[in-house]
Amino acid sequence: MNKTIIVTTFIFLCSCGNKKNIPNVSTIQVELSTQRFEKDFFALDTTNLDASLQALFTKYPTFSVDFFQNILGSQPQPDSIMKNVRLFKNAYQPVFTTTEKVIDNFSSIEKDIQQGFRFVKYYFPKYALPNQLVTFIGPWDALFMLSNNSAGSAIMRDGAIMGIGLQLSLGKDFATYKEAGIQTMYPAFISRRFDKNYIVANALNVIIDDLYTNRSLGKPMVEQMIEEGKKLFLLDAFLPTIADTIKTGYTQQQLQGCYKNEANIWSFFVTNDLLFKADPFILKDYMNDGPNTAVLGDQSPGFIGKFIGWQIVKKWMQKNDKKTLDQLLNTPSKEIFETCKYKP
Repeated sequence: MNKTIIVTTFIFLCSCGNKKNIPNVSTIQVELSTQRFEKDFFALDTTNLDASLQALFTKYPTFSVDFFQNILGSQPQPDSIMKNVRLFKNAYQPVFTTTEKVIDNFSSIEKDIQQGFRFVKYYFPKYALPNQLVTFIGPWDALFMLSNNSAGSAIMRDGAIMGIGLQLSLGKDFATYKEAGIQTMYPAFISRRFDKNYIVANALNVIIDDLYTNRSLGKPMVEQMIEEGKKLFLLDAFLPTIADTIKTGYTQQQLQGCYKNEANIWSFFVTNDLLFKADPFILKDYMNDGPNTAVLGDQSPGFIGKFIGWQIVKKWMQKNDKKTLDQLLNTPSKEIFETCKYKP
């Protein structure tokens, strides 16, 4: 493919995004509580483990089964569980100790998630939200295997419970994240987001993935971009006061560079006839997470297609300001592209 390389620098210059009219959701009732599974797990008495585990299973009847079998990977037999508990508790005690320091008070995070849930209920009143958060510490690869979002710290375990894996929220400078084995799973451009400030957005992204099934498989790139743009637009609606850098996963410099160079990025896609390509090998450079988008320069973000998709969706919603979020989700991306007439 003959690519026209854009010589552009992603720099600090512009103010990003527009202020929104935020609906008042203060009267919407959302029941939500948090259980700190990791505290009870690391308090297990290994000298009387059978009784301690019985108490843990009594307190967490659903999540304990899920944790030991699906997260910790134990066989259901008691001997297998007790063996894995001893090994894991010993190996991850330093992680728990750090978690106690970094996330000493989860109540403010719970409050922000609950507020996000109010917005979900405002826009989608029939959606059944989880009513319980369960924090835990699992193996490093647990969320990598269980979550659709490799950088996410939250997982939906059943309709009522959302798990929050705190091992991926200890701050980008946490020494273990820099080890070679961890970097294989979570390279630096991902592990820099392993911060407690991302927990709320991760939790709402799990809701979005449950609420809106991915419909982009096999579609042309412009439709895939718009599908991602729909999800970012939802996240923006659910978390209207949280920084766009947290929502997109971009750095401030990357995000400001995207806004400054929005027309150039779009011109690149058009000039190189990329919009209607569906070849995954071609699209991976623009629709997958990464340290950057190579042809746009080292300072550009990876997954730049979602930024353009987000702008297309925003423009379409501005032109159709009577549309609900549900109508947005049910409008084919092809129709959004054709009627939006996006041209930055």
